Amino acid sequence: MQGLIVENTANLYKIKVKNINKENNLEKINISNEIYNATARGKFKQNEIIPVVGDIVEISVIDEESKTAVIEKVEERKKYIKRPKMANITQIIFVVSSKDPKPDLLMLDKQLAFAEFIGIKCLIVLNKIDLDYNSEFVKIRSTYQKIGYSVIETQAKSQIGICELKQKLEGNINAFSGNSGVGKSTLINGIFNRNLTVEGEISLKNKKGKNTTTTVKLYEIDENTYIADTPGFSTFDISEINSQDLAKYFKEFKNKIDDCEFVGCTHIKEEKCGIKDGIKNGEISQERYERFCKIYEELKLKEERKKW
Repeated sequence: MQGLIVENTANLYKIKVKNINKENNLEKINISNEIYNATARGKFKQNEIIPVVGDIVEISVIDEESKTAVIEKVEERKKYIKRPKMANITQIIFVVSSKDPKPDLLMLDKQLAFAEFIGIKCLIVLNKIDLDYNSEFVKIRSTYQKIGYSVIETQAKSQIGICELKQKLEGNINAFSGNSGVGKSTLINGIFNRNLTVEGEISLKNKKGKNTTTTVKLYEIDENTYIADTPGFSTFDISEINSQDLAKYFKEFKNKIDDCEFVGCTHIKEEKCGIKDGIKNGEISQERYERFCKIYEELKLKEERKKW
């Protein structure tokens, strides 16, 4: 029997299985989605393969009445993310708050670069725009739309922008990502119009989000559309990307790399650089380039530490 892992808590898995039954010869088909609670065979640890949410798996039923099973096989993954651990997602929703906590664009650019690296499409959600009295989100929206990213503005608690967001999710296994407190859980609750997840709180003292989500879980919108609520995090490790290749994963940089005079240009210290020319011509954002430099230096430092 084959199913989809929709939740993982402490190595216990919930597997959604579709049972298709035909009623006699009347050609009436009943499809029921059943959930089995499963553990994984010890052989997975031996082979260093650990089932994760989003995996398609084969299971053997231990007890039909109690809906218990064991995972026998993990099907080949199309995509895999290490943090949070998920497989086969097709779209990442990057949620950025316009205020409280303030927009973390350095983290956003890290996430976007990583999404480009693993080949997953992206959607940027600017939440809490009602709190942004100086309309700073307008500049953020303009910067990323110019690059080619889809950007949606929302007020999750007021349900503004939820319908547009829901349309963008259709036909995808979607993962929500962003700092704690930006409103991921509130957005998910808004999409389903009920309290599916625990809403994060904002500390009035330091304006930092308190992480409330403790498991990775897929919620089904319809037969082909899922969204994931994932543990909030304040850092994002993209060390799988080589520092020398980072520019390839900044969408607006890619076409400028061939204009660099030197092969292997780092786009940092060199003067005759296509990316720097793009900044002068107004084709590349100065602020985004500065964040690129910071990310490059972070990756370079980690690479040098590994040599030690």
